[in-house]
Amino acid sequence: MTDAHVHLRDWNQSNKETVLHGMRTGAEAGFDVFFDMPNCNPPVTDGQTAIKRLELGRNAETELGKLGFAVHYHLYLGLTCDENQIAEMVGVYNEFFPRICGMKMFASQSTGNMGIIGKENQLKVYRALADNGYKGVVAVHCEKEELFDQSASSHSSRRPPESETASVLDQIDNVRASLFKGTLHIAHISTKGSLDAVRKARSEGLRVTCGATPHHILLNRDSETDLVKMNPPLRSEEDRLAVWNALFDGTIDWVESDHAPHTLDDKKAGASGLPGFEGMLLTIKSLREAGMSESRLSQLFCTNALKAFGITESSSPVPEITDRMLEQARSSYPFSAWA
Repeated sequence: MTDAHVHLRDWNQSNKETVLHGMRTGAEAGFDVFFDMPNCNPPVTDGQTAIKRLELGRNAETELGKLGFAVHYHLYLGLTCDENQIAEMVGVYNEFFPRICGMKMFASQSTGNMGIIGKENQLKVYRALADNGYKGVVAVHCEKEELFDQSASSHSSRRPPESETASVLDQIDNVRASLFKGTLHIAHISTKGSLDAVRKARSEGLRVTCGATPHHILLNRDSETDLVKMNPPLRSEEDRLAVWNALFDGTIDWVESDHAPHTLDDKKAGASGLPGFEGMLLTIKSLREAGMSESRLSQLFCTNALKAFGITESSSPVPEITDRMLEQARSSYPFSAWA
Protein backbone atom coordinates (compact mmCIF):
# COMPACT_ATOMS: atom_id res chain seq x y z
CA MET A 1 0.00 0.00 0.00
CA THR A 2 0.99 3.64 -0.51
CA ASP A 3 1.10 6.30 2.21
CA ALA A 4 1.61 9.59 0.42
CA HIS A 5 1.94 11.76 3.54
CA VAL A 6 4.25 10.81 6.41
CA HIS A 7 6.52 12.79 8.74
CA LEU A 8 9.41 10.47 9.58
CA ARG A 9 11.31 13.05 11.69
CA ASP A 10 14.86 11.68 12.38
CA TRP A 11 18.02 13.81 12.73
CA ASN A 12 17.39 16.41 15.46
CA GLN A 13 14.01 14.81 16.17
CA SER A 14 15.06 11.17 16.40
CA ASN A 15 13.47 10.96 19.83
CA LYS A 16 10.08 11.38 18.10
CA GLU A 17 10.56 9.06 15.10
CA THR A 18 13.17 7.89 12.60
CA VAL A 19 12.96 6.99 8.93
CA LEU A 20 13.96 3.40 9.71
CA HIS A 21 11.51 2.94 12.59
CA GLY A 22 8.63 4.64 10.81
CA MET A 23 9.07 2.65 7.62
CA ARG A 24 9.39 -0.61 9.55
CA THR A 25 6.20 0.11 11.50
CA GLY A 26 4.44 1.04 8.28
CA ALA A 27 5.71 -2.09 6.54
CA GLU A 28 4.41 -4.27 9.37
CA ALA A 29 1.04 -2.57 8.88
CA GLY A 30 1.10 -3.44 5.15
CA PHE A 31 2.56 -0.27 3.60
CA ASP A 32 5.47 -0.42 1.20
CA VAL A 33 5.58 3.06 -0.43
CA PHE A 34 6.17 6.18 1.68
CA PHE A 35 6.22 9.88 0.73
CA ASP A 36 8.13 11.77 3.43
CA MET A 37 7.39 15.44 4.23
CA PRO A 38 10.15 18.09 4.37
CA ASN A 39 9.36 19.86 7.67
CA CYS A 40 11.86 17.81 9.62
CA ASN A 41 14.76 19.34 11.55
CA PRO A 42 16.72 20.54 9.64
CA PRO A 43 14.09 21.14 6.95
CA VAL A 44 14.52 19.87 3.40
CA THR A 45 14.74 23.23 1.65
CA ASP A 46 18.09 22.93 -0.12
CA GLY A 47 19.75 20.41 -2.39
CA GLN A 48 22.40 19.21 0.04
CA THR A 49 19.84 18.40 2.75
CA ALA A 50 17.63 16.67 0.17
CA ILE A 51 20.51 14.40 -0.89
CA LYS A 52 21.28 13.52 2.73
CA ARG A 53 17.62 12.73 3.32
CA LEU A 54 17.47 10.48 0.25
CA GLU A 55 20.54 8.62 1.53
CA LEU A 56 18.76 8.11 4.85
CA GLY A 57 15.79 6.66 2.99
CA ARG A 58 17.94 4.37 0.85
CA ASN A 59 19.76 3.08 3.92
CA ALA A 60 16.42 2.31 5.58
CA GLU A 61 15.28 0.46 2.46
CA THR A 62 18.43 -1.66 2.59
CA GLU A 63 18.09 -2.48 6.28
CA LEU A 64 14.42 -3.37 5.95
CA GLY A 65 15.17 -5.42 2.86
CA LYS A 66 17.35 -7.66 5.04
CA LEU A 67 14.25 -8.30 7.16
CA GLY A 68 12.16 -9.19 4.12
CA PHE A 69 10.37 -5.85 3.61
CA ALA A 70 10.47 -4.46 0.06
CA VAL A 71 9.84 -0.79 0.79
CA HIS A 72 10.22 2.39 -1.26
CA TYR A 73 11.13 5.83 0.09
CA HIS A 74 10.19 9.10 -1.64
CA LEU A 75 10.67 12.69 -0.50
CA TYR A 76 8.91 16.03 -0.84
CA LEU A 77 10.94 19.25 -1.11
CA GLY A 78 9.95 22.22 1.03
CA LEU A 79 9.18 25.56 -0.62
CA THR A 80 9.94 29.09 0.58
CA CYS A 81 9.16 32.50 -0.94
CA ASP A 82 12.69 32.84 -2.32
CA GLU A 83 12.77 32.57 -6.12
CA ASN A 84 16.33 31.24 -6.12
CA GLN A 85 15.42 28.56 -3.59
CA ILE A 86 12.44 27.52 -5.71
CA ALA A 87 14.62 27.32 -8.82
CA GLU A 88 17.07 25.13 -6.89
CA MET A 89 14.26 22.84 -5.73
CA VAL A 90 12.97 22.43 -9.29
CA GLY A 91 16.49 21.46 -10.34
CA VAL A 92 16.73 18.90 -7.53
CA TYR A 93 13.33 17.50 -8.48
CA ASN A 94 14.36 17.17 -12.13
CA GLU A 95 17.56 15.37 -11.15
CA PHE A 96 16.15 12.96 -8.58
CA PHE A 97 12.55 12.26 -9.63
CA PRO A 98 10.90 9.89 -8.75
CA ARG A 99 12.91 9.62 -5.52
CA ILE A 100 11.94 13.26 -5.11
CA CYS A 101 8.18 13.01 -5.58
CA GLY A 102 7.00 16.61 -5.41
CA MET A 103 6.91 19.97 -3.61
CA LYS A 104 5.25 20.93 -0.33
CA MET A 105 3.98 24.36 0.66
CA PHE A 106 2.62 25.27 4.08
CA ALA A 107 0.04 28.05 3.75
CA SER A 108 0.14 28.59 7.52
CA GLN A 109 2.48 27.82 10.37
CA SER A 110 2.42 24.24 11.60
CA THR A 111 5.08 21.90 12.95
CA GLY A 112 8.40 23.17 11.61
CA ASN A 113 7.47 26.85 11.11
CA MET A 114 7.63 26.69 7.31
CA GLY A 115 4.47 28.70 6.72
CA ILE A 116 4.20 31.05 3.72
CA ILE A 117 1.60 33.49 4.97
CA GLY A 118 -0.64 35.51 2.68
CA LYS A 119 -2.22 34.87 -0.71
CA GLU A 120 0.18 37.21 -2.53
CA ASN A 121 3.25 35.49 -1.11
CA GLN A 122 1.81 32.13 -2.10
CA LEU A 123 1.13 33.43 -5.63
CA LYS A 124 4.84 34.24 -5.96
CA VAL A 125 5.60 30.57 -5.28
CA TYR A 126 3.30 29.34 -8.05
CA ARG A 127 4.70 31.90 -10.48
CA ALA A 128 8.26 30.86 -9.71
CA LEU A 129 7.35 27.20 -10.19
CA ALA A 130 5.68 28.00 -13.51
CA ASP A 131 8.61 30.15 -14.64
CA ASN A 132 10.97 27.24 -13.92
CA GLY A 133 8.84 24.81 -15.91
CA TYR A 134 7.75 22.69 -12.96
CA LYS A 135 4.78 20.45 -13.86
CA GLY A 136 4.78 18.05 -10.92
CA VAL A 137 2.67 17.98 -7.76
CA VAL A 138 2.51 20.80 -5.21
CA ALA A 139 0.97 19.50 -1.99
CA VAL A 140 -0.40 22.31 0.17
CA HIS A 141 -1.25 22.46 3.85
CA CYS A 142 -4.29 24.73 3.52
CA GLU A 143 -5.13 26.92 6.49
CA LYS A 144 -5.44 30.71 6.19
CA GLU A 145 -3.66 32.10 9.21
CA GLU A 146 -5.37 35.47 8.91
CA LEU A 147 -8.61 33.72 9.94
CA PHE A 148 -7.22 32.05 13.06
CA ASP A 149 -8.79 33.09 16.37
CA GLN A 150 -6.14 32.81 19.05
CA SER A 151 -8.62 33.91 21.73
CA ALA A 152 -10.85 30.85 21.21
CA SER A 153 -10.99 28.24 23.93
CA SER A 154 -10.28 25.09 21.86
CA HIS A 155 -7.74 24.13 19.23
CA SER A 156 -10.48 23.40 16.67
CA SER A 157 -12.01 26.85 17.28
CA ARG A 158 -8.67 28.63 17.04
CA ARG A 159 -8.13 27.14 13.56
CA PRO A 160 -11.74 27.18 12.26
CA PRO A 161 -13.01 25.34 9.16
CA GLU A 162 -13.40 28.63 7.32
CA SER A 163 -9.62 29.09 7.44
CA GLU A 164 -9.08 25.86 5.50
CA THR A 165 -11.75 26.51 2.88
CA ALA A 166 -10.53 30.06 2.30
CA SER A 167 -6.98 28.78 1.84
CA VAL A 168 -8.12 26.12 -0.64
CA LEU A 169 -9.86 28.85 -2.65
CA ASP A 170 -6.67 30.97 -2.50
CA GLN A 171 -4.61 28.11 -3.94
CA ILE A 172 -7.10 27.56 -6.76
CA ASP A 173 -7.09 31.29 -7.60
CA ASN A 174 -3.29 31.34 -7.56
CA VAL A 175 -2.98 28.32 -9.84
CA ARG A 176 -5.13 30.13 -12.39
CA ALA A 177 -3.36 33.48 -12.01
CA SER A 178 0.14 31.99 -12.26
CA LEU A 179 -0.63 29.67 -15.20
CA PHE A 180 0.91 26.85 -13.15
CA LYS A 181 0.72 23.65 -15.25
CA GLY A 182 1.31 21.07 -12.55
CA THR A 183 -1.07 19.36 -10.10
CA LEU A 184 -2.38 21.08 -6.99
CA HIS A 185 -2.84 18.60 -4.14
CA ILE A 186 -4.91 19.62 -1.12
CA ALA A 187 -3.44 17.67 1.78
CA HIS A 188 -5.54 16.38 4.69
CA ILE A 189 -8.78 17.92 3.46
CA SER A 190 -11.27 18.23 6.32
CA THR A 191 -14.25 20.46 5.48
CA LYS A 192 -17.33 20.33 3.29
CA GLY A 193 -16.48 23.76 1.91
CA SER A 194 -13.04 22.60 0.81
CA LEU A 195 -14.50 19.55 -0.91
CA ASP A 196 -17.04 21.73 -2.75
CA ALA A 197 -14.22 24.03 -3.89
CA VAL A 198 -12.25 21.06 -5.24
CA ARG A 199 -15.27 19.75 -7.14
CA LYS A 200 -15.90 23.15 -8.72
CA ALA A 201 -12.25 23.61 -9.70
CA ARG A 202 -12.18 20.19 -11.37
CA SER A 203 -15.37 20.97 -13.28
CA GLU A 204 -13.55 24.02 -14.66
CA GLY A 205 -10.62 21.95 -15.88
CA LEU A 206 -8.02 22.43 -13.11
CA ARG A 207 -5.80 19.52 -12.07
CA VAL A 208 -6.61 19.27 -8.38
CA THR A 209 -6.32 16.22 -6.14
CA CYS A 210 -7.09 15.88 -2.45
CA GLY A 211 -6.29 13.43 0.33
CA ALA A 212 -8.02 12.66 3.62
CA THR A 213 -6.58 11.38 6.89
CA PRO A 214 -7.94 8.68 9.19
CA HIS A 215 -8.56 11.18 11.97
CA HIS A 216 -10.68 13.44 9.77
CA ILE A 217 -12.51 10.40 8.40
CA LEU A 218 -13.25 8.64 11.71
CA LEU A 219 -13.18 11.32 14.42
CA ASN A 220 -14.95 14.63 14.98
CA ARG A 221 -14.12 17.50 17.30
CA ASP A 222 -15.86 15.76 20.22
CA SER A 223 -12.75 13.54 20.33
CA GLU A 224 -10.36 16.47 20.69
CA THR A 225 -8.11 16.46 23.76
CA ASP A 226 -4.68 17.88 24.55
CA LEU A 227 -3.23 14.64 23.12
CA VAL A 228 -5.67 14.21 20.22
CA LYS A 229 -4.60 17.42 18.53
CA MET A 230 -3.42 18.02 14.97
CA ASN A 231 -3.35 20.62 12.17
CA PRO A 232 -5.86 21.05 10.64
CA PRO A 233 -7.87 20.15 13.74
CA LEU A 234 -10.81 17.79 14.07
CA ARG A 235 -14.03 19.19 12.63
CA SER A 236 -17.77 19.01 13.22
CA GLU A 237 -19.72 15.83 12.56
CA GLU A 238 -21.19 17.49 9.45
CA ASP A 239 -17.69 18.02 8.04
CA ARG A 240 -16.60 14.51 9.04
CA LEU A 241 -19.56 13.01 7.20
CA ALA A 242 -18.76 15.13 4.15
CA VAL A 243 -15.24 13.68 4.12
CA TRP A 244 -16.58 10.14 4.63
CA ASN A 245 -19.05 10.48 1.76
CA ALA A 246 -16.39 11.97 -0.51
CA LEU A 247 -14.41 8.75 -0.17
CA PHE A 248 -17.32 6.92 -1.80
CA ASP A 249 -18.27 9.46 -4.49
CA GLY A 250 -14.73 9.79 -5.86
CA THR A 251 -13.97 13.36 -4.75
CA ILE A 252 -11.16 12.26 -2.44
CA ASP A 253 -8.30 10.71 -4.40
CA TRP A 254 -6.49 8.86 -1.63
CA VAL A 255 -6.20 8.31 2.10
CA GLU A 256 -2.98 9.62 3.64
CA SER A 257 -1.98 9.02 7.23
CA ASP A 258 -0.26 12.35 8.06
CA HIS A 259 1.79 10.10 10.37
CA ALA A 260 3.40 12.64 12.71
CA PRO A 261 4.59 11.18 16.03
CA HIS A 262 5.72 13.17 19.05
CA THR A 263 6.87 12.13 22.46
CA LEU A 264 4.25 12.12 25.20
CA ASP A 265 5.99 15.08 26.88
CA ASP A 266 5.83 17.05 23.62
CA LYS A 267 2.13 16.29 23.26
CA LYS A 268 1.47 17.45 26.81
CA ALA A 269 3.33 20.66 25.93
CA GLY A 270 0.97 21.30 23.01
CA ALA A 271 2.54 19.64 19.95
CA SER A 272 0.22 18.89 17.04
CA GLY A 273 0.34 15.56 15.20
CA LEU A 274 -0.51 11.89 15.69
CA PRO A 275 0.93 8.48 14.76
CA GLY A 276 -0.98 7.44 11.67
CA PHE A 277 -0.58 3.83 10.59
CA GLU A 278 -3.05 2.35 13.07
CA GLY A 279 -5.64 4.87 11.93
CA MET A 280 -5.07 3.81 8.32
CA LEU A 281 -5.83 0.19 9.23
CA LEU A 282 -8.95 1.17 11.16
CA THR A 283 -10.10 3.26 8.19
CA ILE A 284 -9.77 0.26 5.87
CA LYS A 285 -11.81 -1.84 8.30
CA SER A 286 -14.51 0.84 8.58
CA LEU A 287 -14.78 1.34 4.82
CA ARG A 288 -15.03 -2.41 4.22
CA GLU A 289 -17.73 -2.72 6.85
CA ALA A 290 -19.62 0.12 5.11
CA GLY A 291 -19.57 -1.82 1.85
CA MET A 292 -16.79 -0.12 -0.09
CA SER A 293 -15.59 -2.23 -3.02
CA GLU A 294 -12.10 -3.70 -3.05
CA SER A 295 -11.37 -1.86 -6.29
CA ARG A 296 -12.16 1.49 -4.66
CA LEU A 297 -10.08 0.58 -1.61
CA SER A 298 -7.20 -0.20 -3.96
CA GLN A 299 -7.52 3.22 -5.57
CA LEU A 300 -7.58 5.00 -2.20
CA PHE A 301 -4.74 3.08 -0.55
CA CYS A 302 -2.55 1.89 -3.42
CA THR A 303 -2.76 3.30 -6.92
CA ASN A 304 -4.27 6.78 -7.14
CA ALA A 305 -1.42 8.59 -5.43
CA LEU A 306 1.23 6.86 -7.52
CA LYS A 307 -0.67 7.72 -10.69
CA ALA A 308 -1.04 11.39 -9.73
CA PHE A 309 2.69 11.71 -9.05
CA GLY A 310 3.66 9.83 -12.20
CA ILE A 311 5.41 7.08 -10.27
CA THR A 312 5.27 3.58 -11.74
CA GLU A 313 6.48 1.72 -8.65
CA SER A 314 4.23 -1.14 -7.62
CA SER A 315 2.25 -0.96 -4.40
CA SER A 316 1.10 -4.02 -2.50
CA PRO A 317 -2.67 -4.72 -2.43
CA VAL A 318 -4.90 -3.78 0.47
CA PRO A 319 -4.56 -6.61 3.01
CA GLU A 320 -7.05 -8.11 5.40
CA ILE A 321 -6.59 -6.21 8.66
CA THR A 322 -5.52 -8.52 11.49
CA ASP A 323 -5.40 -7.94 15.23
CA ARG A 324 -1.63 -8.46 15.05
CA MET A 325 -1.26 -5.57 12.58
CA LEU A 326 -3.29 -3.27 14.80
CA GLU A 327 -1.39 -4.29 17.92
CA GLN A 328 1.94 -3.69 16.19
CA ALA A 329 0.84 -0.18 15.21
CA ARG A 330 -0.36 0.55 18.76
CA SER A 331 2.80 -0.71 20.41
CA SER A 332 5.23 1.39 18.37
CA TYR A 333 4.55 4.82 19.95
CA PRO A 334 4.39 6.31 23.44
CA PHE A 335 0.64 6.87 23.09
CA SER A 336 -2.12 6.12 20.60
CA ALA A 337 -5.12 8.24 19.67
CA TRP A 338 -6.85 5.07 18.51
CA ALA A 339 -6.48 2.94 21.66
